[in-house]
Amino acid sequence: MITVRMQHGDTMVAQLPEEIDYDNAPMVGAQCEDLIRQGCRTLILDASTVRYLDSSAISMLILLLRLLDKHDGSLRLAALDDHYQQTLRLLGLDALFLLYPTVEAAHRSTGRENVEMPQSSRSA
Repeated sequence: MITVRMQHGDTMVAQLPEEIDYDNAPMVGAQCEDLIRQGCRTLILDASTVRYLDSSAISMLILLLRLLDKHDGSLRLAALDDHYQQTLRLLGLDALFLLYPTVEAAHRSTGRENVEMPQSSRSA
């Protein structure tokens, strides 16, 4: 289950659960889709407490990205664990997602490019 932490205009910050897997990815995705249907065009997903993601979670994120693209919106991932940042890089998905070290950085961004992650986040 997600928790909306902040809403300002058409921008929303949602806290992701600690685990997103086959069992709950459809529910998490549906909750995010509801936010988009309600007018959210910039969805910042706070991943600071995420400890586990499986392929269902990655698929859900890609579907949200596509849905927001259709609405001229953007999906921003904030505070994603180093391991999952590396996983996205290995899969070549880091070029698709806007990744930010903090929710604040994601909120301040124009959303046109990724913010350079700290050196510890980029080591392979």
